Amino acid sequence: MNDVKETGRIEAFSDGVFAVAITLLVLAFLPPPPYLTDNALLQILLSRWPELLAFVTSFATIGIMWINHHRLFTVITRLDNALLGLNLLLLLLIVFVPFPTALVAQYVVYPTQHVAAILFSGVYLLLATVFNLLWHYAAYENRLLSRKVNIETVRSITRQYRFGPLLYLITFTLAWIYTPASLVLNLLLAIFFALPCYPRRQAV
Repeated sequence: MNDVKETGRIEAFSDGVFAVAITLLVLAFLPPPPYLTDNALLQILLSRWPELLAFVTSFATIGIMWINHHRLFTVITRLDNALLGLNLLLLLLIVFVPFPTALVAQYVVYPTQHVAAILFSGVYLLLATVFNLLWHYAAYENRLLSRKVNIETVRSITRQYRFGPLLYLITFTLAWIYTPASLVLNLLLAIFFALPCYPRRQAV
């Protein structure tokens, strides 16, 4: 039976949105005022560590979500209107990430203010939820998967993503208590989801 891949356009469009979102992150970095002494410039740059932490966290998260999006669409080969809608919802959240990133970079140094961190972690919680919805919708009874897909591959992806929303819920809760810790946990989760989840050997 033919197994024609139908997802080329959705993958190309998604890649473009991911590229735009990850590029917009750097626009939050405004240069210091000109003609500073070396010491003054160094002090300003060192004081901007919150911006760097927020940037690295969001860059890693968007980049790793792009990697996982690519992984999913190596086994998702068919599409329907529901999958298109879920993918658009995912991209909506991805392209919104630069705003809470810039916001949390400004407020992370104020330990008594949590709204920026709550918004930041809340967006990642929604991203993890939509990512899971997209995968489970496509994988349910192999609805939109390749007819040649290895069942163990499907199980491995499902196992790795199963606790994603719960883990991001923890970071969301932590944002109400201590903002820097929630940022660090978001970064660690990005690294965790970068790990390959496929079995060593796949049937063809």
